[in-house]
Amino acid sequence: MAGRQLPHLRRGAGISAAQLVARLPLPVYVEGRYFDVLAANALATALSPRLVAGANRLRDVFLGPAEQALHPDWESAAVGMVAGFRESVGTDTEDPRFIELSLASPLFSRLWARHDVEACEGAVKHIDHPRVGGLRLHRERLGVGGASGQTLVVFHPDPGTDDADKLALLASAVSDLTPVRPRD
Repeated sequence: MAGRQLPHLRRGAGISAAQLVARLPLPVYVEGRYFDVLAANALATALSPRLVAGANRLRDVFLGPAEQALHPDWESAAVGMVAGFRESVGTDTEDPRFIELSLASPLFSRLWARHDVEACEGAVKHIDHPRVGGLRLHRERLGVGGASGQTLVVFHPDPGTDDADKLALLASAVSDLTPVRPRD
């Protein structure tokens, strides 16, 4: 429907979710139904510079070479991401950014045409970080109570591993773990 305002595009993370993000000592961000980053802590941004309020995970992964470089097998990860996106939005695909992405990324268009649907759940993610090297982190996705369509995404290493040491090194470089405030 032309001219329709999509309310999920204007909302940010709630105050309590943003406060929680700020207090957690792990990379954490809040993501909306359309994979918009609504709030992120400084460690999440240190892990991936595109994890900032106002960014869109789909757009960054499919159109951002710097984001793709962080993920050693980004095309394989993209398959699950598109299937999760389809599960998240269902038939509500009127967002103009979705249409732009369909036109700008042949890979996204091909994956979207497959009609795969898969819930975005916990998974192991491999990140090739430019400062600390390869990281193997668990990604957990937790629903935010009282905020339909919002998910708290947390990355954590196995305790006592090189990955835990590397994440601690990255955290030590982050002086302020305050969240990046959501844009209105």
